[in-house]
Amino acid sequence: MSQQIKKVVLVTGACGGIGKALAHKYAAHGMTVAIADLSESKVNHLAIQINDGGGTAVAFSGDLTDQDYCDSLPLKVEQQLGRIDVLVNNAGLMRRGAITEASDEDFALSMAVNVEAPFRLIRATIPLMEKIDGGAIVNIASCWGVHPGPNHLIYCTTKAALAAMTKCLGRDHAHQNIRINAVCPNEVNTPMLRTGFEIRGLDADDAIKTLNDSVPIGHIAEPEEIADVVAFLTSDEAHYICGSLVEVNGGKAVY
Repeated sequence: MSQQIKKVVLVTGACGGIGKALAHKYAAHGMTVAIADLSESKVNHLAIQINDGGGTAVAFSGDLTDQDYCDSLPLKVEQQLGRIDVLVNNAGLMRRGAITEASDEDFALSMAVNVEAPFRLIRATIPLMEKIDGGAIVNIASCWGVHPGPNHLIYCTTKAALAAMTKCLGRDHAHQNIRINAVCPNEVNTPMLRTGFEIRGLDADDAIKTLNDSVPIGHIAEPEEIADVVAFLTSDEAHYICGSLVEVNGGKAVY
């Protein structure tokens, strides 16, 4: 690929903890960032922040439970920005609890965001990447999808599905020079994690300190540490990594 071509990355869930770290990292690396998230105001604010900092970002707000939005988003990015070199399916949500506590809404929403949206986005992106002789896709799965833990039935199920999807697609599309991998974090210091503690009546800072003590490397992951691994997997240096589930857990097992 000519160095004169500015690569384009589409990041979903770009206004969350990991997503925001990804958007800033890719912009710092000189890529154009297509920012996708639910809140139009947050997406626009992040795009302005990146552009004011010397990067290039364009907002594409929308709802990942909307099938039409997912099906059309990659083409809209290509039409506006010229191409898609990288797709990061970062958006996700977590519903906790045993199956007897789970609602139909919990299950349907989790499947829509964590499984169906990546399916639709990848399906729409692959033909666009094939036109430019390849690309890289990373799904943000979870260690909890590879090694299911307790009391997270729906979350573990959806992330296991995303992990299986990754391995299948990694093999199916390697011949097109489209590398598809997944990053599988354990706990990450994100607003989603903190909100989960607060819902359960816990002090988020105290709970994270307790988690830090449980990790062999000394702390749970910061969003930037996950973004580092994603950026590597989508770089030319990772050209032989395909269909892999990369666990990023600081040495901590799920349980």
